[in-house]
Amino acid sequence: MIRAIPSIASDNVYCTLLAHAAVHGAMAGYTGFTVGSVNGIHAYIPFNRIIEKRNKVVITDRMWARLVSSTNQPSILNPIDIAEANKEKHPAVNGLLNG
Repeated sequence: MIRAIPSIASDNVYCTLLAHAAVHGAMAGYTGFTVGSVNGIHAYIPFNRIIEKRNKVVITDRMWARLVSSTNQPSILNPIDIAEANKEKHPAVNGLLNG
């Protein structure tokens, strides 16, 4: 986990659990995996399952707007981005344009 601020206790616990699970998997002889939470249960996840499809962040989506707002990041949208998003049938969220 990469952070710009000191971690909190729950982050430390979560990272420790992930590290322990990764070591246990490696010591059991597994290769080509990562560990993570699947439906609330820690699991070994094969790399090929992770990379089989790409996630696409829709920068005109409301969830993206919430993330940008909560992290105090500047808006990266410009009229060209909005036009491209409209072509892809993704509605723009009001207030995301620069200026």
